[in-house]
Amino acid sequence: MRVFVLLFNARTENEGIHTIRVGDRNKILMFESQDDAERFAMMLEAQDFPIPAVEEIDSQDIEEFCQSADYDWEIIPPDGLVIPPEVNVEATDWNPDDDGINNNTITSNPDTETEPQYSDSELDSLRRRLEGLL
Repeated sequence: MRVFVLLFNARTENEGIHTIRVGDRNKILMFESQDDAERFAMMLEAQDFPIPAVEEIDSQDIEEFCQSADYDWEIIPPDGLVIPPEVNVEATDWNPDDDGINNNTITSNPDTETEPQYSDSELDSLRRRLEGLL
């Protein structure tokens, strides 16, 4: 099965993949829909993340990478609304200017104890506006 993931510096020696931090574990999101992956990437960009590229990859390749790096993964079904955490980790395993190899990650951290910034109605409005951009 082909899925879409978020990569930084795609197709370079300094390629990094976006992960979500859950507790002390990293998880890669694999989107079945390119539109959903692009929507998630736009939300990351709005949080001042480096601009990720949405790349289509065989899910088995990502699962093998996750097993070798001891990461978790999650397949996001079409129209599965995933919102990036409001807080990102302070330091990443990836440096956009590094000439390292492609075993790098950049991570969002949903495990912080902050109050939600938006009400449900504000989030719904934001979702509709973001979907309108596509």
